[in-house]
Amino acid sequence: MGKSTGFLEYTREVPMDRAPLERIKDWQEFHLELPEEVQQIQGARCMDCGVPYCHSGIMLAGAASGCPLHNLIPEWNDLIYKGLWQEALARLLKTNNFPEFTGRVCPAPCEGACTVGLNQPQVTIKTNECAIIDRAFKEGWITPNPPKSRTDKKVAVVGSGPAGLACAAELNKAGHLVTVYERADRIGGLLMYGIPNMKLDKIGVVQRRVDLMKAEGITFVTNTEVGKDYPVAALQADYDAIVLCGGATKPRDLPVEGRKLAGVQFAIDFLSANTKSLLDSNLTDGQFTSAKDKNVVIIGGGDTGTDCVGTSIRHGCKSVIQLEIMPKPPLDRTANNPWPEWPKTYKLDYGQEEAQALYGDDPRRYCTTTKKMVGDASGQIKEIHTVDIKWVPDETGRMTMQELPGTEKILRADLVLLAMGFLGPEDQLVDQLGLDRDPRSNVKADYGSYQTNVANVFAAGDMRRGQSLVVWAINEGREAARACHSYLENK
Repeated sequence: MGKSTGFLEYTREVPMDRAPLERIKDWQEFHLELPEEVQQIQGARCMDCGVPYCHSGIMLAGAASGCPLHNLIPEWNDLIYKGLWQEALARLLKTNNFPEFTGRVCPAPCEGACTVGLNQPQVTIKTNECAIIDRAFKEGWITPNPPKSRTDKKVAVVGSGPAGLACAAELNKAGHLVTVYERADRIGGLLMYGIPNMKLDKIGVVQRRVDLMKAEGITFVTNTEVGKDYPVAALQADYDAIVLCGGATKPRDLPVEGRKLAGVQFAIDFLSANTKSLLDSNLTDGQFTSAKDKNVVIIGGGDTGTDCVGTSIRHGCKSVIQLEIMPKPPLDRTANNPWPEWPKTYKLDYGQEEAQALYGDDPRRYCTTTKKMVGDASGQIKEIHTVDIKWVPDETGRMTMQELPGTEKILRADLVLLAMGFLGPEDQLVDQLGLDRDPRSNVKADYGSYQTNVANVFAAGDMRRGQSLVVWAINEGREAARACHSYLENK
């Protein structure tokens, strides 16, 4: 350990973001970088704990504590401090195929479990990770590395999100012939179309990695939906093994009066169409829903809701409100949310920060539920009726929602975006393969084996575990590849 007192001597310092009122004028990434010497000092703050929870990757109180990829965080933090960037890269890539993704979009459960965070600001683990991989690409250290020999085994990976890409990368390293099928016109899944460009650059970051994987021998097939464009029987005949990484793409709906009005749509459709139009035509083709000059109401919190806020602002919306059914989180950890659990505390994410800079206030309205939607004579949404709620325990101790009389409100709405999460995988492919499901409708495959009830079919990522983090998807993709490789060797 290079600096045993680093966390005592140095304070946490993260890169500045571009100013909110500046960055809302474009779709470019808004994060800036620290100078190299400052970033090295941030590496020195890692105290090399006796038991570093930062890479534990365990579930506590329903959330991840520490990195699910088990990144060797203290090791590469120390290597950064010593200026050994290539060595740090080698340690990082041992556990994470795509640190350029997680370094940008992961909520960093590693930092929530950082021991320094017990009484000081945590180590800048996420920023350090991103700095390593970004420097590696700039210096030309990342080059195609195809396997030295090939097996005669063919594997189909269905879905090209983080789980599918991680699985394909690992199976390709093992020498298998891997083909990835994607129903969209571009590879990347939610990395390409679910996350806006200002958070994750599609050409400079996502496509760069896809091109690298192509050069390493992986075949990508787009505009092909397995089970529709490519029959399941043909898939099973053509491949020795199949790994399903199709995600949990069935959005949660809101069954209230007026749901079918024009101007009410799922957030994922709004975000996907916007990114596709941005890439296809720089938003000149009109093939997306514009929030320009509209009063936008987003129902649901989380990252998807935040992305809708940021996207609507960039369109030039008249106003934006985000309805959140849960209470406003506290500023600091409460007694029932101790370290190393994920800190359930209030934060102003990039979209809310932009709304506050533009309109003067955080757009979120907590403990609010929608009662109905009302349209005009032409069937276009014009307003949402809401009521405030409180959460109270029932006789079993379970928290239940209780409406507060007299708190009814009417909100003007020209565009309503439903960002309430996802329920599980779509049915078509799962049913055609005859796969068993778990009680939450996900594909049933035990963690560790990832094998479904069909011998040569595996499942990983959100399709298996339900809606989750990018870092969990990468973890499951890697693990499913290992299980699939073992199956192929035994076969």
